[in-house]
Amino acid sequence: MSSRKYAVVAPPTARNNVRTDLRFSPITHFRKGLAVRSFGLLILILLDSIALMLAWSIGIHYGTPIDSPWVEELSTFRLLSLAFEISIIAALGLYSSSIYRLDFIKIIKAVSLASVLLMLVAFLYDPEQYVSRSIFLVSWALSIFFICLFRFGYDRFSRYVCQKTSIRYSTFLICAEDERDNIIRLIEQESSYNLVGIADATSLDRSNRNETFLRLKSLGIQEVFVSWSAIRTRLHICWHFQTFGITLRLLPTELAPVLSILSRAEVSCVGGVLSPMIQVPVIVGGDYWIKRHLDKFFALLLLFILSPFLILIAILIKLDSPGPIFFKQTRIGLHGLRFKVWKFRTMVVNATQLQAILEARNEMKDGVLFKVKDDPRVTRVGKVLRRYSLDELPQLFNVITGEMSLIGPRPLPVRDVERFREKHFIRQEVLPGITGLWQVSGRSDIDDFEIAFNLDLTYIINWSLKLDMMILLKTVKVVFQRSGAY
Repeated sequence: MSSRKYAVVAPPTARNNVRTDLRFSPITHFRKGLAVRSFGLLILILLDSIALMLAWSIGIHYGTPIDSPWVEELSTFRLLSLAFEISIIAALGLYSSSIYRLDFIKIIKAVSLASVLLMLVAFLYDPEQYVSRSIFLVSWALSIFFICLFRFGYDRFSRYVCQKTSIRYSTFLICAEDERDNIIRLIEQESSYNLVGIADATSLDRSNRNETFLRLKSLGIQEVFVSWSAIRTRLHICWHFQTFGITLRLLPTELAPVLSILSRAEVSCVGGVLSPMIQVPVIVGGDYWIKRHLDKFFALLLLFILSPFLILIAILIKLDSPGPIFFKQTRIGLHGLRFKVWKFRTMVVNATQLQAILEARNEMKDGVLFKVKDDPRVTRVGKVLRRYSLDELPQLFNVITGEMSLIGPRPLPVRDVERFREKHFIRQEVLPGITGLWQVSGRSDIDDFEIAFNLDLTYIINWSLKLDMMILLKTVKVVFQRSGAY
């Protein structure tokens, strides 16, 4: 182990008192280190452009002369060709991560693809004045040579600058004690990191993580290394790193399962070991800010459009059976806070008292949830409302008040949450929703809570605005098809 000393942070003991969705960022801000990364990216694009222009100029000089607008220096054709070639290089991911900077095979593929497509365009544009094959061949070979040469030189120069100056990313390590020495050796092989502290895996526990992230923020940490063994059962923690604007780098013992689960992870290299990296969005907290505003906008819009229909449902409920129009039930929401969820009443007034009698008929295998097909407590109008999930519409009021979202894990009754195991409480770290991945993947047909929980966990780990939109559209389809509703 290196003689350098690192501060080992003891696991904090304070409870997490932050009452916010784990996807919520205290402030919407640009990614830390964005300016430095953007500057490096611009330099790389500039070097590639110089390499391509230089290769083309040499190709024109030594290739077969021909009268064509393609061979004019800085002509519109050449500038468009240059932009096209850079776009092909970018499309193949050669600007996405430092590990691909020197991926010479990909560089050859990108330049070759761009050259072939440009040759085809040149011929189709004017078959009588297309660029000679010798110019294309010379420029193709030299483009590959110059790009590889310039990128190699840039990589070596940037590493030298990091070694000789203080331009390094402040980083932190979270891992088990028996992994510490090996991981430190890997990090020290890289010249771009300054390891300022170490903590064990318990720092990511539910009771400790808030203090951990506040400490990382106070230290100005830009990237954190976490061992796979420390995070594999806590993959939702990825969102905490993102909302605090900290890039997460995994150092796995098994790479395959990491990549299969973390579909959004990029791959970089640390000390010769492949390391999945979950990059921070350019605008930290922007997606969740958009989600919350869209929630309230669409909730208000739907209430306005559906108001005549909602009044009709209220009248039918009142005519069908005695009792109130709405049913308000205590549910467990964000961070275990209780709130009243609104629904149209679909059962007889004393349904809660009758549930104790019906517990023996519960069709959920593990008994966490309570589901009974052909429930005798459901009224005639209630059966229709449940079939099309219309009883859930009043929860739009819960969305407006900020207690729920349109999309998210369903809020469960107190009775169900009391039967949770420790791992299930991840559901309570995101805002509950009217519909979610569980509801569009089987609804009441799912008779095992573990399956439902895994669907909710999949949603939490892979959340994005695109996923929310897909679930919302699928919800409409499922409702009209009456899939799994009773």
